[in-house]
Amino acid sequence: MKYIEDIMDIHCHMLPHVDDGADTYKMARKMLRRASRQGVTKIILTPHYRIDYFETSMEKIKEEFYKMQRMILKMNLDMEVYLGCEYHCHNSMVKRLKNGERPTLAGSSYVLVEFSSSHNFRTIRNQVYELIVAGFKPVLAHIERYPCLFEDKTLELVEEIVNLGGYIQINANSVLGKSGWKVKRFCRKLMEEDLVSFIASDSHDDVYRIPNLGECADYVEKKMGYDYAKRIFVKNPRKIIDDIKTNERKK
Repeated sequence: MKYIEDIMDIHCHMLPHVDDGADTYKMARKMLRRASRQGVTKIILTPHYRIDYFETSMEKIKEEFYKMQRMILKMNLDMEVYLGCEYHCHNSMVKRLKNGERPTLAGSSYVLVEFSSSHNFRTIRNQVYELIVAGFKPVLAHIERYPCLFEDKTLELVEEIVNLGGYIQINANSVLGKSGWKVKRFCRKLMEEDLVSFIASDSHDDVYRIPNLGECADYVEKKMGYDYAKRIFVKNPRKIIDDIKTNERKK
């Protein structure tokens, strides 16, 4: 199948031995090959950081990141990888990011932030606001998992986040219906209302939570048109890379 070219994945867990993602180099290689076959040429690796759950040292994460870069060269893949983080909401998040304790998305001003199903809308909104005031661009990971937003049938709360300056990311599996038809319908409504900035794989392995952005891009193109799919899977993610130089000049 011919997929949209030059796709970029901004959220995945392919980096081995750092969180609940790939647990072997063999698995990581399988995930990379599959992503490449799906038309992905750029990937931001986003290991979890959640206090008391995922606190792998940055030394270890960078060590595995450099190994993956060498792995890609040996595999002769036409692919660039960047380092990021899926940062679980915490009251010290802004301070830690400003201190450089955890990376933003590829060194840009974009930050991938995750919330729990128990977080209410006020908490989500306040965290987004704090990040924006601090000069960051918050990308809310897989919002279809948050009951306070998913159960908002009018999408007014999602619109409020977007109008505030937040960016919405949903998972490819959710768009494809692999998380249930209600979640699929919710994601479709988000796309139809033009509230989605990014669709990412959030891949964790090579069996169940696989890299599938090409498949998803093909589906989105059929439902929403080529221009929309190109914007979501290629143009919007590239803005993160373009933002790197701007962010570097601010430092």
